[in-house]
Amino acid sequence: MNKYTILNIKSMQLFADINTNVTTDPGLSVENKTFYDMALIREAAPNLVHDQFGQKRPIPKNGGKRIEFRKYASLPKAMSPLTEGVTPDGKKLSASKIEAEVSQYGDYVALSDVLDLTAIDNNVLEATRACGNQAGLTLDTITRNVLQSGTNVYYCPEVDADYKRTAKPQPTDRTELTAGCKLTVTVVKRIAALLKAANAPKIGGSYVCILHPYAAYDLTSDPKWEEPHKYCKPEEIFEGEIGRIAGVRFVETSEAAIYTGEENDCPEGLAVFGCLFLADGAYGVTEIQGGGLQTIIKQLGSAGTADPLNQRSTVGWKAMKTAEILMEPYLFRVECCSEFSADAEAN
Repeated sequence: MNKYTILNIKSMQLFADINTNVTTDPGLSVENKTFYDMALIREAAPNLVHDQFGQKRPIPKNGGKRIEFRKYASLPKAMSPLTEGVTPDGKKLSASKIEAEVSQYGDYVALSDVLDLTAIDNNVLEATRACGNQAGLTLDTITRNVLQSGTNVYYCPEVDADYKRTAKPQPTDRTELTAGCKLTVTVVKRIAALLKAANAPKIGGSYVCILHPYAAYDLTSDPKWEEPHKYCKPEEIFEGEIGRIAGVRFVETSEAAIYTGEENDCPEGLAVFGCLFLADGAYGVTEIQGGGLQTIIKQLGSAGTADPLNQRSTVGWKAMKTAEILMEPYLFRVECCSEFSADAEAN
């Protein structure tokens, strides 16, 4: 028997519960709850590229809409020599908290009774997968937009076809960028140096840059580029990772920020790409498990008089989400154009 055959929507009598990922009811088995829950998370997780390097905080049950992130101050240098036999005064670990308010997001798809009766595929499963993909993209964009609001910004200088800097002055804002202002190895080295100078801790031994494939296209033509398998084990490769330069590992995603238009102060006819350079502890996010992301399935007839002919069932998702920058010096937004800037659209 096909494993999906046993997942019969006719047997589902579901009602939302605030702190579970799948709605609960005695008519839905534990196995089916887990199956649909994991189907949603499997589809959502690969899209959460911007979440994977943040400090994770779970959504507390009945804990209100505020969530607390913590950042710890560095200890000062211990420059005084120790006295033999004398225990020195120790230091206390200093922590400050940053509170953020979570917001709720969600959507659903409706399935008709005709579709449910005539379709060959398991419509609930396919709808769950579609919702999972939508949820992942939505939650990832929320985090991305917060990170893009950071105050440390570097605008790439213009280079020629051989990646040599031209005589054009260093751009000081987005409006001064040109098609030749591309992401280069020299820029990467500069940002890495700034992070090191700020004593920013590394992530897995390196800093991380999240960038769009169009920005990556310009960068990966450099002969110094290293493929991921040349410097780390396959199981240690980040989601979306494509390579490394100058101690910075690069994660490619089509959901990296693209700015276009006069309203975003972009050069006429050119898209601008926001490349995020990150150190460990730069930001925090809420987790998608433990109630952060929920699957909600309603069977035919569950709507009562709102669906008098039992014509609709629904599959949906909702999530509590927030992201917060914790350490501004650990985050840089590098803005550049690309060979594809004339064709790219804002996302």
